Amino acid sequence: MKEGKRKAKIYGAAAGICLVALLAGVITGKALLEKKVTVLQAARMEREKSGQAREEEERATAGKAAEEQGDRVLGFPAESAKNVLEALKKRPPFVELTEENRENFLHIASCKIDSESDEIVVETSSEGIPVSDDKYYYLFSIKALENGLGEEVSYIGQEYKDESVQFRTARSGAAIDIFRKFLVAVKKDGKYIAVSRPSYITNPGAAAKYHSGRKETFSKKGLLVDPNKLRTSELDDLGVRHASYNIPVSRILGNSTDGIHPTIQYNYRGKSYSFNGQVMSEYDLVFGILTSKGIEVTAILLNDISAYPQLIHPMARSGLGSAPYYAFNGNDEAGQEYLAAIGSFLAERYSSASSGRGLVTNWIIGNEVNARKEWNYMEHVDLDMYVKEYAKAFRVFYNAIKSTNSSCNVYISLDQQWDRNNAASGNYDARDILDVFNREIKSEGNIDWGLAIHPYNVPLTTPYIWHASKYVKASADTPMVTMANIHIVTDYMQQEQFLTEEGEVRSVILSELGYTSSKGEEVQAAAMVYAYKMAEANQHIDSILFSRQTDAVEEIAQGLALGLNRPDGSHKYAYSVYKYMDTEQGENYTGFAKNIVGISGWGEVIKKR
Repeated sequence: MKEGKRKAKIYGAAAGICLVALLAGVITGKALLEKKVTVLQAARMEREKSGQAREEEERATAGKAAEEQGDRVLGFPAESAKNVLEALKKRPPFVELTEENRENFLHIASCKIDSESDEIVVETSSEGIPVSDDKYYYLFSIKALENGLGEEVSYIGQEYKDESVQFRTARSGAAIDIFRKFLVAVKKDGKYIAVSRPSYITNPGAAAKYHSGRKETFSKKGLLVDPNKLRTSELDDLGVRHASYNIPVSRILGNSTDGIHPTIQYNYRGKSYSFNGQVMSEYDLVFGILTSKGIEVTAILLNDISAYPQLIHPMARSGLGSAPYYAFNGNDEAGQEYLAAIGSFLAERYSSASSGRGLVTNWIIGNEVNARKEWNYMEHVDLDMYVKEYAKAFRVFYNAIKSTNSSCNVYISLDQQWDRNNAASGNYDARDILDVFNREIKSEGNIDWGLAIHPYNVPLTTPYIWHASKYVKASADTPMVTMANIHIVTDYMQQEQFLTEEGEVRSVILSELGYTSSKGEEVQAAAMVYAYKMAEANQHIDSILFSRQTDAVEEIAQGLALGLNRPDGSHKYAYSVYKYMDTEQGENYTGFAKNIVGISGWGEVIKKR
C-alpha cells in the first residue's frame, strides 16, 4: 500500500509539472512542443523497459492523476494533458517476437538508389513495434548467397523503431553494393535478430554510366537475321525493325589467337577476365551494322559447354553432353562473379549507337528455360528449386546489365508449352515457371524483368494457325499458346501480381516463331500475315521476330523450311509479303491470306487488345 501511494504521488507530481509546462506552452508555443517531445520520449523509453502490461496500468494512473491535479491546482480541465495522453494511447502496440512472426515482422517496401543524393534508401513498414533491448532498428548488408545475419556482421544504419521507418546510407564502401541484399534487425538479448526478409536494390540502373535504349519504332516486325546477308541491302529492303542474335558464352570467353584482334582483358570488381578479341570483333560487326540500319537488337545469352566450368550450375554438370545449353550458375560465388563480369562487359561494349560496335537494347537470359531437358539442362528437381536457381542467375545478369546501361531490357525466355500438366515429359509448364519466377523475384525485391516467349504452332511442322486444336484454347488453362490465342499470355501478364512497381504491364516480345513452307509457300506467307496482324493488334506485344531470314538446311530435314529465302538465297513467296505487310501497300500483298484462312475480314479472328 505504501509503495502504491508513493507511486501515485510521483505520478501526481509528474502530471502537475506536465500541466504547468503545457500551460506555459499556450503562451510561448515553443515550450509546449519541447515538453510534448520530452513526455513522448520518456513514455516510450519507460514503455520499452517495462512492457505492455505495466504501460497500460501506468497510463491509466497518470491520466487520472493529471485530471485531478489540473482541476485542483490550475482550476480548469486539463485538455492539453489529455491530448498528450491520448497521443500516447494511440502509439503502436508493442509485440513480442516469436519464431513464427519475426522473419516477416517488418516489410521492406522499397530498397532503391537515390541518384541525387547518392544514397541507398530503404523504406519499411510494420504493424506494431517489436519488443527488444533498445529503441532502434538496425540496417544490415549481406552477401547475395546469404539468407541471414552472420556472427561478425556490422550494421550500416540505425533508426528509431516505428511502424514506418526510412534508412538512408551513403552508397560507398564494399557493404553498399548492387549485388548485396539488405535486411533489418533488432537487438534481442544482446544479439541482432533479423525481423525482415532480405531485399536487393531494385533500381540498379540508377548507378549506370550509360542510358542508351529503345527508340520507338512504327513497326513490330522483326527477324532472325542471316549473318551472311548483313552486308547486302536485304534487311533494308525488307524493312526489318527488330533483330535477334545468339551469344553462346563459349565463343566470347578466353584468349584470342588473332594478332589483329588481341585478347581483351576486362577488369571488373578487382578481377581480370579474358574475352576473345577476334570473336568480339565479329559481334561488333553484326551489332554495328544492325544498329546503323536503325534495327533494335536483341541478344540471347546461351550457356554452352566452355573452358569455364564455373559458369554451369553444379546440378547440371552431371549431364554435360546431353543438351546444347545448360543452366547458368548463380548458386555459388565463383559462378556469380563470372556471370556479372559477362553481363557488365557485354552491356558496356554494346551501349552506344555511335560507338561503331552497335547498341544492344534487349538481353534474353537463356533459351526456353521451361524446356529443361532440351535447352536449359539441369538435373530434375521440384519446380520451386528449379526456378529459384534460374532466378539467382537472372538477377545477377539483370543487376550487371542494368547497372551498366539503365535503358536495357532483360527477359526470361519461355516456349509455347503453357499448361500441359505433363509431368512425364521431365520439363515444366511455362505458366508454372512464370508464376514461381514472379513470386521469387518479388520476394527479394521486384525488378523490371520482361517476357520473351516463342508461340510456335502446334505441331511445329504445320503452318495452319487458324485450324482448331484441342491443345489451343481461349482460356488460361490452355495446354499451348500460339498466335491463335497469344492474348492468353498478355491477359495473364495484366494481372495485378505481375505488374511492375509502377503498375505497368511488363514488356512482352515474341522473340522467336516461324512457319514452314513445306505445305506450300503461300500457306507459309498467310501464316506470317495472320501472326503479324495478331501481334499488331495487341498493345502489350512490343515486337514479333520471325524465324528466319534464310532456310537452315538442318531444319529443312525436319520439315521446317522457315525462311523468307531458300538455302540458295532466292526469295520465297513470303519475302514480298513480309516486306509490305506493315506498310500502306500492305493490303495489296496480304489480302490473299484471308482466302486461305477462310475469312472475309481480319476482324473475324482478331480483336484489339
